[in-house]
Amino acid sequence: MELRIAPKMTTMQKLEILTDAAKYDVACTSSGIDRSGDGTGMGNTKLAGICHSFSSDGRCISLLKILFTNECIFDCRYCRNRRANDIPRATFTPDEICELTMQFYRRNYIEGLFLSSGILISPSYTMELICQVVVRLRTQYHFQGYIHVKAIPGADAELVHRTGLYADRMSINLELPTAEGLRMLAPNKNRKKILTPMRMIQALREENQNELMLYRHAPKFVPAGQSTQMIIGATPENDYQILSVAEGLYQKFGLKRVFYSAFVRVNDDAMLPALPGGPPLLREHRLYQADFLLRYYGFLAAELLSEERPHFNILLDPKCDWAVRHLEQFPVEINRADYRTLLRVPGIGVKSARRIIRARKSASLGFDDLKKIGVVLKRALYFITCGGKMMYRTKLEEDYIVRNLIDPKEQVPFSKDGMTYRQLSLFDTAVSVPFS
Repeated sequence: MELRIAPKMTTMQKLEILTDAAKYDVACTSSGIDRSGDGTGMGNTKLAGICHSFSSDGRCISLLKILFTNECIFDCRYCRNRRANDIPRATFTPDEICELTMQFYRRNYIEGLFLSSGILISPSYTMELICQVVVRLRTQYHFQGYIHVKAIPGADAELVHRTGLYADRMSINLELPTAEGLRMLAPNKNRKKILTPMRMIQALREENQNELMLYRHAPKFVPAGQSTQMIIGATPENDYQILSVAEGLYQKFGLKRVFYSAFVRVNDDAMLPALPGGPPLLREHRLYQADFLLRYYGFLAAELLSEERPHFNILLDPKCDWAVRHLEQFPVEINRADYRTLLRVPGIGVKSARRIIRARKSASLGFDDLKKIGVVLKRALYFITCGGKMMYRTKLEEDYIVRNLIDPKEQVPFSKDGMTYRQLSLFDTAVSVPFS
């Protein structure tokens, strides 16, 4: 296939433009798999994770996060790379991306590749280029590290399938929570074109799982699953609508992650919200907390919010907010409650709930034991008893508990430039990574 690209630039000039252009795509996640190299190539997927951020165990980890191109035939009003914008444009060749990936990996700068793209010429043309990158990395460059690529809505299904046989994870951005939002701000896109490849990837993954049960050495298709991203605050959907959409994606498409990106006004467009207070970062933070409750704690969207109460409490995290509104279910006796009930107690997480279940088999637990286990007692103490007694004399009363749970010193650590993370420059001589 002939590659039609913009005027010639050096690879480093392209890298500077296309790493900066990729910073608004937050659907960049850990591999979800643990695959060792086979000794014939370079790299593995062990412990690969979020681009330039922190893993759950506190390690700083990194992926080379770039766009193939910031050229685009679409004119999405919220996008920096929209067709109408007069900005520097650049396009890599497949071999340039392969060489960059290998060079950065050899220097121990990265653990893998996250590759997204604008739409160059057409969806299928762009998907073919992305496919060339992952195939060459695996077969010619023998790279066995983590690869996460975007599937382009509207691209030929065979290209998406072939790419998925070489990538660890694929993602397709939902862009905006509702079809109405897409029609308003992204007229070149539609919900059906986005959901069609998402459903195809799900079906191919299920088919692949069945093949692997019969043939252990069958090629794996997108072994780490698929993810998506929604922009929050560009359109008027409430938190209940957004969380319900995410819940539907988990249930119907088997997604591994839904990412939420607070809208950043990068274009001057009358149809975009003004956001005098800046990007809705606290709202994004609450959605991530609620999403965690959906995926790991057994909550439903309808338990956390409703049509009558469609927005999250800005003062309390969603779990604490649910608990103070359901005091009839508390206090919970630590030494008798089942695992699912323990998960609903503020201050008790997945790990600490499991530790409680194990530890109480050999002894009755007290509050000192819970502290050693990792329970956050400053939140949990209002909702639990040990041996029938509460930690302190306290009121099981909503207003009283809320006043005590709200900590004026506790602030969500957002960065000053309107992002909940920072896309580090590959040209920095010394970098530090804030909270992600």
